[in-house]
Amino acid sequence: MSDETALIVGVGDGLSASLARLFHAEGMTLALAARDTAKLAGLVADTAARTYACDAADRADMASLFESLDRDGLTPDLAVYNPSFRVRGPFVELDREAVARTLAVTAYGAFLMGQHAASRMLKAGGGTILFTGASAGVKGYPQSAPFAMGKFALRGLAQSMARELHPRNIHVGHVVIDGGIGESVDDARLHPDAIAQSYLHLHRQHRSAWAWEIELRPFVETF
Repeated sequence: MSDETALIVGVGDGLSASLARLFHAEGMTLALAARDTAKLAGLVADTAARTYACDAADRADMASLFESLDRDGLTPDLAVYNPSFRVRGPFVELDREAVARTLAVTAYGAFLMGQHAASRMLKAGGGTILFTGASAGVKGYPQSAPFAMGKFALRGLAQSMARELHPRNIHVGHVVIDGGIGESVDDARLHPDAIAQSYLHLHRQHRSAWAWEIELRPFVETF
């Protein structure tokens, strides 16, 4: 069993809930951040997690989140950034405010969490920071320019952080999720519990063989 602390930002159903349950099963103390913490009541009952209200794209909210963690004596050994927001449509018809929100949630919020987490992990002597990416971060799809912009930025952030922070004992990882997440009888979708196992594996990797990026897709997914 672990005496580590895990922070998950952008918690809801699906992957983040699977991560929380797995990390709890590993003995980690959990801190869960979401815009609406009331919806996490069931997950909290299952995992004994502490919850924190936070709009990931808001600079003041992210600072307040980490100040609250400091006050509670919780320095993350593992921090996961999982929020998602997107707007789709023909390029010339895209709503500009929605595009800005997509970039803020997908990329800028990741920077904010990464900076706060890294500063504390440097003082602690190490840690792991993981970002949830998508196939949109390696190829841009039609009518999905905002999501591609955000996920490309997220991937670049993770790669830059990894090159700078790996030598300082902070493992930075980017997980490309290529396909739909959910349960299916034929395993044609990425099961969130299976994805969570890969996140844990990244966190547990020996530092002599760290991966900065992995791609996960169902066996039937073309790429």
